[in-house]
Amino acid sequence: MKKWLLTVAVAASFGAQADEGMWQPHQLPAMADELKAKGLEIDAKSISKLTEFPMNAVISLGGCTASFVSPKGLVVTNHHCAYGAIQYNSTPEKNLLQDGFLAKTFADELPATPGSRVYVTEDVTNVTERVKGGLEGKVGSAFYQGVESQEKALVAECEKEDGYRCQVYSFHGGLEYYLVKQLEIRDVRLVYNPAASVGKYGGDVDNWMWPRHTGDFSFYRAYVSKAGKPADFSSDNVPYEPKSFLKVSAKGVSDGDFVMVAGYPGRTNRYRTANEVQNQFEWAYPEGKLLRERFIEIIKDTAPEGSDERIKYESQIASLANYAKNFTSMIEFYGKSTMLTDRKAREAELAAWIAKDSGREAKYGKTLAELDALIAKSKAHQERDMILSYIGSTTMLPTARSLYRLANEKQLPDMQREPGFQERDMTRLKASMERIDRRYAPSVDKAVLFDMLKRYAALPEDKRLPALDKAFGIDKKFNEAKLSKTLDKMYAKTELGKKDVRLAWMDKSVADFKASKDPFIQFAVAMYDTDMAEEKKEKELDGELMKVRPQYMDAIIAYNLEQGKPVYADANSSLRVTVGHVKGYSPKDGLVAVPFTRLEGIVQKDTGVDPFDAPKKELELIKQKQYGDFYVKAIDSVPVNFLSTLDTTGGNSGSPTLNGRAELVGLLFDGVYESIIGDWAYDDNINRSIQVDSRYMLWVMKYLDHADNLLAEMEIVK
Repeated sequence: MKKWLLTVAVAASFGAQADEGMWQPHQLPAMADELKAKGLEIDAKSISKLTEFPMNAVISLGGCTASFVSPKGLVVTNHHCAYGAIQYNSTPEKNLLQDGFLAKTFADELPATPGSRVYVTEDVTNVTERVKGGLEGKVGSAFYQGVESQEKALVAECEKEDGYRCQVYSFHGGLEYYLVKQLEIRDVRLVYNPAASVGKYGGDVDNWMWPRHTGDFSFYRAYVSKAGKPADFSSDNVPYEPKSFLKVSAKGVSDGDFVMVAGYPGRTNRYRTANEVQNQFEWAYPEGKLLRERFIEIIKDTAPEGSDERIKYESQIASLANYAKNFTSMIEFYGKSTMLTDRKAREAELAAWIAKDSGREAKYGKTLAELDALIAKSKAHQERDMILSYIGSTTMLPTARSLYRLANEKQLPDMQREPGFQERDMTRLKASMERIDRRYAPSVDKAVLFDMLKRYAALPEDKRLPALDKAFGIDKKFNEAKLSKTLDKMYAKTELGKKDVRLAWMDKSVADFKASKDPFIQFAVAMYDTDMAEEKKEKELDGELMKVRPQYMDAIIAYNLEQGKPVYADANSSLRVTVGHVKGYSPKDGLVAVPFTRLEGIVQKDTGVDPFDAPKKELELIKQKQYGDFYVKAIDSVPVNFLSTLDTTGGNSGSPTLNGRAELVGLLFDGVYESIIGDWAYDDNINRSIQVDSRYMLWVMKYLDHADNLLAEMEIVK
């Protein structure tokens, strides 16, 4: 698909497609007239320029979105995005998760979790020809390795300038590739988080639900060297001074107002085939839900509430619970929807369109059949692969495997190493080894691993890995008691629970690993050949998919262009812009959800028991109607959360919700239960994003937590 055709497709389809679409910034100038009609007041071209306001104020945290809101590097994001850093700095004696935290001075700010980063996107370059050029005749693993080699070369060239992190992103299934260059700020500090009874009010009960009353916001600060360059944590570092920052609106928005979000959405699957849809909803989501819920149950059974062990796993519990509920919604709405029928119909229409033209038939005629065959091949061991992925979510086994892989990779020239083990990755890898201290308890890790290995042992023998069976003594007469004793010995003897030991292993040789008596190191050595053989198979299959998927997407884009349908890439964690309006919805017959919740709703929900245990001071302020500067006559209160039609997904958490003048009017933190399935198909009637209102943020900061120093630092539009 020619680049100009994609632009034409955007211009032709945008106006008729409600608020659907996660747009790449460079696509926005083609939408200028439609955006202006919707309510955008700034020049659409400015949103496409990443080094200018407002885009250079929007940043990535590597999994969540955030934004600069002061000239001194103050960063606002969601409470749940800062959760790991809050948890890392919490102990039973000083529980910042429970009690909240406010640094009154720069000196009081706390280092975030090791490896925390602020990424400022500065440049996005189309590198499709450089990635795919010369690889036309290659297939399978040769094609995969060819693309990987080109990507590594592009990244190495991009990162010659110190302080930058670069990555090549695939769009439209590999039809296009873009090189993204980001300033990587390495000194990130926790500045302020409200108590969990504000920041996580409603907890898992209210997660994905409406009405919502959650103060899901927290603040970091980005620091650099005195020379203004990214640097590791140091007391000599100074606050970063961004080129732009967002003004925070105390006026907020009203029902029907235009809003937009710039952020880093993680993954959507709107172009997946019918076979992929069916497998995901009828097998993968149900199995994933079961394993996540079991994971949570084990942690809670093993680590008593309030204990140091439980605090270490609170962030993981929150993540597991979030997606378990996500999967529940996916399954529920798929069962009531026509999604599978619609996908099959779309494929039939596409096939008929291809068959009508001999040129299209020659180009795309076999594409869908080839893609379906490769997808079926990739699912051959999916039961085993899913269990192994959850085993990979424990700590000791993946730590040992990663360290031994590093020792092997370090024998190669840097450009020949596997991504993740190059010199550019060493700081990240070291940080991952350091943060284990506040995220690992042997009792929990062992209990989870034991449960997952039992599930693995129940698989048919031909579905298992002989090396893994041998390592844990799994055979036809599987003995749970024997496995339990094996794990007891492994956890008792290992030294990998100690940070200095883990860091020392980063510099050890392959021979050192082979001579080690540490049981987890021995496991990693025993599994290495099998791990490499399995990875080789995966790369062979991935290489085949990387040739066929772009053909499929090329056909879909060409077809959509003729039909006047929107043409935007699935989310892939790169910077996107979505536009919409403040709007309620009707989740079911007879119910209408208004777009705003109020302070009074907090009191109505409150039980005094977690997760509905708002601070007593907050309840008193509400009962006294202490609305202060943030009263809104239309709702006779202060707005807490609001709904919008913005097309968003995971990764958008923490994204600044902006008005037409690009002022911050809220932080996006969730979606309604009915819109979770939007990762697969957007529906304008039920797709709703949930934002914490800027007026509630300011109210909490001013009247509840007295964060006057931060309020004075920000530019607040009244």
